[in-house]
Amino acid sequence: MFHGVTEVNVKTRILAAALLTGLTWGQASAQTVVNYVYDASGPVAVDIVPTSTLDPSTQYYTEMAGMGLGSIIVTTGGGNEANAGVTTGRNDDGFSGPIALNFSTPFSFFGNTYTALYANNNGNVTFGGGNASYTPSDLLPGGASMPVISPFFADVDTRLAPSGVMYLNQTVANQTIVTWDQVGYYNQQTGLLNSFQLVIRGAGYAVPTNEGMVGFFWKTMQWEVGAKSGGAVAAVGFGDGLGSGLMLEDSTVAGVAGLVQDHHIWFNIATASPPPPPVPEPETYAMLLAGLGLLGFTARRRKQPNV
Repeated sequence: MFHGVTEVNVKTRILAAALLTGLTWGQASAQTVVNYVYDASGPVAVDIVPTSTLDPSTQYYTEMAGMGLGSIIVTTGGGNEANAGVTTGRNDDGFSGPIALNFSTPFSFFGNTYTALYANNNGNVTFGGGNASYTPSDLLPGGASMPVISPFFADVDTRLAPSGVMYLNQTVANQTIVTWDQVGYYNQQTGLLNSFQLVIRGAGYAVPTNEGMVGFFWKTMQWEVGAKSGGAVAAVGFGDGLGSGLMLEDSTVAGVAGLVQDHHIWFNIATASPPPPPVPEPETYAMLLAGLGLLGFTARRRKQPNV
């Protein structure tokens, strides 16, 4: 299972979470970095990251770092009008992969390691295979029946201008960036556009203070449901494809596009227990007791059935 902890009221909530789980810890920062641990022996569960922990921003990470979007991602397969091999990158339900990760060591995720990922047009990346699905599911964290990272899993359709397409930037070692820049939605709708970016880093990357191993960045976000998705709203988070994961509080809830717009968040990933949490100062015991009760209510795990 995932154990997620946000850094709001850090002294109380991080220590309270550590006492509750024995696994989760963190340190104060100028912005939110969610630290979580996956325990493969744990029950099927979903941990929730409060929407209130998103940090305001109006730029992609690549803009903040003085980088470009990279090269257009050309699809290799997929579903409806995947347009495999078309150099413009325009497609519907297509994916590209395997894309080799430029990491010095394999990427560890849900107890497994990977050297490549698949970039899927519908707002997510997966491991082990491409994902042509266009309908997110609240029964599968991250929305897919395979290991997935979903900055915004929804029915993207980039077949017509003025929709943009997906981009890949691997110019920095141990860092892979996928961007869905000004993309439209099914069926060939371009009146509303979404712009979002995923940053994934390998263990060899020297992570700066206040950043993390995985980052979600959202700019203008104007839509959240495709015409054939049956009203299913976009999924934001991580999943192992079996029912365990870490999800944004308002994932798959109407209005999530507006909540994430002009925000970002960083995550850290671990597959084993980190060092023990610091011992609380005497004056914080009362705060810890209150924090335990609050955390048990606001960060409770939702049981999910396997699909």
